[in-house]
Amino acid sequence: MRYSHVVSCCCSNGLGSSMIVSMNVRSVLNSMGLAEITVRHIPLSDASASPEDLFVVGLDLAPQMRGFRRVVVLHDLISRKELEQKLRAAFEKLEKNDKEAFRIS
Repeated sequence: MRYSHVVSCCCSNGLGSSMIVSMNVRSVLNSMGLAEITVRHIPLSDASASPEDLFVVGLDLAPQMRGFRRVVVLHDLISRKELEQKLRAAFEKLEKNDKEAFRIS
């Protein structure tokens, strides 16, 4: 399946942890054969609830993401294992039903 989704990694200012997480997301997506997916890092204030977006955030921002349709919450921002497990689960859900809202934490 081909995806047109944008994965947005968010943190408070969009410069620190979201940038590191976005590099890890890109690496994991490449290893999953999903290199065509756009990955960006943004401050939480720039996040929009666009239905095609998947948001990746740390546990500290999980409460602010309640209104967003698709969210992956990381307990350990530098754990590649956790990130890969959760991204695989998210894209499995998207493959089954790309209209479904979900939260993976």
